[in-house]
Amino acid sequence: MKILIKNGRVVDPATGRDERADVGVAAGRIVAIGAVPADFHASRTIDAQGCVVAPGLVDLAARLREPGHEHEGMLESELNAAAAGGVTSLVCPPDTDPALDEPGLVEMLKFRARKLSLCRLFPLGALTRGLAGEVLTEMAELTEAGCVGFSQADVNIRDTLVMQRALQYAGTYGYSVWLRPQDMWLGGGVAASGAVATRLGLSGVPVAAETIALHTIFELQRATGARVHLCRISSAAGVRLVRAAKAEGVRVTADVSINSLHLTDVDIGFFNADMRLTPPLRQGADRDALRAALADGTIDALVSDHTPVDEDAKNLPFGEAEPGATGLELLLSLALRWGQDSELDLARTLARVTSDPVRVLGDALGSLSSSAGRLVEGGVADVCVFDPSATWSVTPEALKSQGKHTPFAFASTGMALPGRVRATLVAGTVAYESA
Repeated sequence: MKILIKNGRVVDPATGRDERADVGVAAGRIVAIGAVPADFHASRTIDAQGCVVAPGLVDLAARLREPGHEHEGMLESELNAAAAGGVTSLVCPPDTDPALDEPGLVEMLKFRARKLSLCRLFPLGALTRGLAGEVLTEMAELTEAGCVGFSQADVNIRDTLVMQRALQYAGTYGYSVWLRPQDMWLGGGVAASGAVATRLGLSGVPVAAETIALHTIFELQRATGARVHLCRISSAAGVRLVRAAKAEGVRVTADVSINSLHLTDVDIGFFNADMRLTPPLRQGADRDALRAALADGTIDALVSDHTPVDEDAKNLPFGEAEPGATGLELLLSLALRWGQDSELDLARTLARVTSDPVRVLGDALGSLSSSAGRLVEGGVADVCVFDPSATWSVTPEALKSQGKHTPFAFASTGMALPGRVRATLVAGTVAYESA
């Protein structure tokens, strides 16, 4: 199908393009930006007047809940949510049930996602069998099946020797390891250590849980030369350590969740279980440090940390509620809100959810590496068209995700956020279009 996106403001952070132009799409590729050839006859036209035409968003952390947790999210419902949020590519962690530790499971998941044609899916393989932290998986076979890296998700490896061997193996063959830095012995609480947790009587997770894990990871990286992506940095102290490691030349990248970027432990209020998240919400100084680090590039990408949770698991006392929140449909709007608050231009804001996540993924994307997260002639036509001046209220009814719990749905009317997706194209096919 040939599609013409006309009258829009084309913004591509990777190339610095920011101009009013038409975009021609044919056979899943962008064939023209600007002057569309006279012989280009579109079978469908999208009027982007007043809208931004940007690369499709790339989310490095989204749980789809399938297989094993279909009561909290089905593959189709969550990929529909991704398309509605302008997300055209996402990375899912391996903590499904069973864990993604066998090539057949990875191939099945990718096949089902490909059949839906709603969003590109890039799975992370389990670093150890069953995420048990004992025996390494067959990384080569999992890579051939389509894994872009290896992770333990939120499950710690107790044995540092196993972690060292995992990084040695990954470093030898050029695989990336994705780790969430949290010491297992200090990280068992339900809220961030501090005045709020003390007042509410909630078990705390100290900042040291993150920094101790970071020190360990960096020491092992220095010994092995492995490439590590740090998932969901949550503290100012963690930011300082990442900044120092990068300055030293350690091969590390990092991301932060939309939750930690905008909320603090004060937002827990009177035991609001929607604020029960992993990592836990920390203090205002931590949030401010995360915002500054994302702006200056110390933190490479902003992620939704999409984790749909059903009613039965969320409507419990705070300490017993399952951690997690729906986020795919909020990623763009919360990126725009952060950009506005930080007085950043639109291109720099969008870079953290388009071209920069692609840089984190690197060669693992294969043939997509040169054009994913970008708008270039001849490149893949993954496109997000959104109205930057429109606002919308975050309410359960407004979400396509099967999970309806989000910390940004305040009161009965919800929270008004900037930016509304009008259309999402994946490989030149319209995956979502607003009414």
